[in-house]
Amino acid sequence: MKLISPPRCGGARKITACLRLLGLTIVGAALHASSTTTWEMNSYQDFIHGRFQGISLSRYGRLTLAPKMDAVFSSDQPIVWSVAAAPDGSLYAGTGHRGRLFRIDRTGKSSLVWTAEQSEIFAVAVDAKGVVYAATSPDGKIYRIEGGRASEYFSPQSKYIWCLVAGPDGVLYVGTGDQGKIYRVTGAGKGEVYYATEQAHVMGLALDDQGRLLAGTEPNGILYRISAKDKAFVLYNAALPEMRAISAEPDGSVYAVAMGGSLAKRTQGIPQAGQGAANAPVVAATATSISVIAESAQAGPEIKPQPEQAKQQPVTPPAVTATFAPMVDVSGVEKSAVYKINPDNTVETLWSSKEENVYDLLPWNGQLLFATDANGRVYRLSADRKLSLIAQTNDGEATRLVRDGDSVLAATGNMGRIYKLEDTLETTGSYEAPVHDAGGVALWGRIAWQLDDPGGGSISMRTRTGNSLRPDKTWSDWSAPLTDFSGAKIPSPNARYIQWKAEFAGSQGKTPAVSNVIVAYLPQNNPPVIRNITIGTQLAALGATRQAQPAQTSAYSITVTDTGDAAPATSPGTPTQTASRAASQQINISWQAEDPDGDRLVYSLWFRGEGEHEWKLLRTNLHENAWSVDGDALADGKYFFRVVASDREVNPPGLAQEAELVSSPVLIDNTPPVVTAGTPRQTAGGFEVDFEAVDATSPLRHCEYSVDAGIWVPLEATDGVIDSPREKFVVRLNHLSPGEHLLTLRAVDSANNAGLAKVILR
Repeated sequence: MKLISPPRCGGARKITACLRLLGLTIVGAALHASSTTTWEMNSYQDFIHGRFQGISLSRYGRLTLAPKMDAVFSSDQPIVWSVAAAPDGSLYAGTGHRGRLFRIDRTGKSSLVWTAEQSEIFAVAVDAKGVVYAATSPDGKIYRIEGGRASEYFSPQSKYIWCLVAGPDGVLYVGTGDQGKIYRVTGAGKGEVYYATEQAHVMGLALDDQGRLLAGTEPNGILYRISAKDKAFVLYNAALPEMRAISAEPDGSVYAVAMGGSLAKRTQGIPQAGQGAANAPVVAATATSISVIAESAQAGPEIKPQPEQAKQQPVTPPAVTATFAPMVDVSGVEKSAVYKINPDNTVETLWSSKEENVYDLLPWNGQLLFATDANGRVYRLSADRKLSLIAQTNDGEATRLVRDGDSVLAATGNMGRIYKLEDTLETTGSYEAPVHDAGGVALWGRIAWQLDDPGGGSISMRTRTGNSLRPDKTWSDWSAPLTDFSGAKIPSPNARYIQWKAEFAGSQGKTPAVSNVIVAYLPQNNPPVIRNITIGTQLAALGATRQAQPAQTSAYSITVTDTGDAAPATSPGTPTQTASRAASQQINISWQAEDPDGDRLVYSLWFRGEGEHEWKLLRTNLHENAWSVDGDALADGKYFFRVVASDREVNPPGLAQEAELVSSPVLIDNTPPVVTAGTPRQTAGGFEVDFEAVDATSPLRHCEYSVDAGIWVPLEATDGVIDSPREKFVVRLNHLSPGEHLLTLRAVDSANNAGLAKVILR
């Protein structure tokens, strides 16, 4: 089979060309809601997440018709586990979960050869004489099928038999689990342990040109090269748990696939040996916790065996279905990787993915094909390490790739089919792009695409839209075909989500090609959001603070006159110094706001006193998220502050949006309480003095007294709680020393203003 490579797109065919076709100009990476926004798909990574039907994707991000793929066999079974080619050109396929072996002849006619007692046939091999071997699981055996009859050939006494490979000398090698042993079988009932890997499972086997056995294991992801009984060399220890598909090349290099968690996938839903699949309980294998070390490619995972599960009681579950949900999580590292081990034992990572599991690989004409679980995809890795998606079966998983003469066969899971990739191209195909989120209801513009090789056929586009993330029955129908690649008006209803589909039609064995698809739209302008308003205060220097006069010392000036009389003495006096108020309160208003569209916002700030009806503008055209006001500019009382945010500077007047938020009431109190002292009363032990503190704006919060400028002593209100604008206090002083004393009372209100009064005690 010749796999067709579409021509490389010329360097001049860039996304800017399509933009010019649309009449659009991008002036920056961030486009505001007032500007036309574009959804662009122009690279391999953009297109790979869509749905392919008869379409290939080149490494340059070009969509073309794929090689023709015909279903040559449908097993009506959940999955095809293994496929082997016989010398006469026929194929043998082992399936699950009914344990059936099929033969497909050269004409594509299939027949059921044998039904095993066990539920799974994981491995099938055909030797050079055309003898077929099939391995069953769980607790299975190896059967020899010859002349239409099956006979027991060898029992390894293992839970699973994962792989078989037949040597040119007729020797059969068997990879098993859950003891991780490899058996060498030379005849019926004649087998021995060839190598014990000390791993749990042997997942893949292959023979190189020198007759050495290659074995991939789980759960440490080790690839062995076994040259003789009990003699092995570790070629590579991957950072993923399972080393499986292996291919040895004539030049001495080896290709291998490693992946994580697939053992749990394989054993999921497998019936017990000896019971009908429709009513068999599920095998529960001993759990293993695998911690993958991603820092070093050479380091193996840490194995932590868990306690053996309790024996399950037989139950009757519903009919077995093929479920492939992974049970082992290796998040944070690649799910799978493709390696090349060179003849000098150096290792190269050719490809890795955090999204797809690779199940099989096949070297082909200087290139490497591999199959994954992403809708049954088949990829091609060229000699220069460029990746292309050449086919997608849409059957869940592509489990095996097999060489069949000049053709390639792909076996799949979920539908249990075998496909043949032909030399010719599909005549039609389609590609569905992923869903795009416009962020809000959008006004759709035009869709344009770069049409390469128009002589190869025709391409039309369809669109559909909706307001749910996943396309469902609430979405619009696909639109009528759009054929103007320079820019066709999108006819789908305005909505938040959009999807496009390209439909290909080839011409005379050729294919058109599409790249650089652009959808233009005007997003709905969403209003800003103001999250909160915060009011705070700080001290600020007064602009016109009276400066204290410097102190002056008295001096005597003596002048001697010619009369001998002394001049009269003079003095400048000693003026009283004023302890000035050093600072006033600044009221700081700040807020947090954002715009869902990323628009630049402009703010206006307003205030209103309690009981007032109209808002007064403090500041407009603010781009900062804060403003300060002199506290003395607002009289005592409660005030509200309002912030209005607008995106008018980046949107047309008819589309601009704004939002506002009003603060909680803010009490401004610049006036300290008034403290009044009564006449001191002398008692037997000292003095009693009555005080009253009154604040005009806010409740009192604290009161204290000091004697002779000493420490402040807290004082309790006469009613027990200091919580109202007017409070009375009594100071009782005992054991004062004889003489005059200064008593000072300080009352503090809710705004931290302090009122003072003093009394002289004699």
